[in-house]
Amino acid sequence: MALSPDPFERLAARMPNVGRDPASVRQRVEAMEKLLERMFVIPGINRPVGLDVFLDAIPVVGGVVGGVLGAWIVWEARNLGMSKWQITRMAGNVGLDTLFGAIPWIGAIPDFFFRSNSRNLRMIRRHLDRHHPATATLDAEVLGRS
Repeated sequence: MALSPDPFERLAARMPNVGRDPASVRQRVEAMEKLLERMFVIPGINRPVGLDVFLDAIPVVGGVVGGVLGAWIVWEARNLGMSKWQITRMAGNVGLDTLFGAIPWIGAIPDFFFRSNSRNLRMIRRHLDRHHPATATLDAEVLGRS
């Protein structure tokens, strides 16, 4: 019995674009930032949290994993041709976040307020909007929706 290609085509359509063009990079970085910083909203305080806060609850390994995922965003920014100064600032954001995350359990508190991946995404968006305006998208935040 042969499988229809339809399920595979639908799966491929849902997967993020793995191209090297700026639009694909933007899509991947935005997805990673959402996973790390805004996976869901805490009821009652309406504060978004992501995987990064929960990783900080795991001593040593959680902070390292969060740092590696944040470093991947910086690596993508380097591939976009961002300046050394921007890459250094982004690496500093990730380093500071990793340093805070190295403190077991308590490291989740500063990570709740200092969102290095969101800061880095803003820098990447500014770079892409300036140098690759065709990649610009309308955000719900810009439109006044959340």
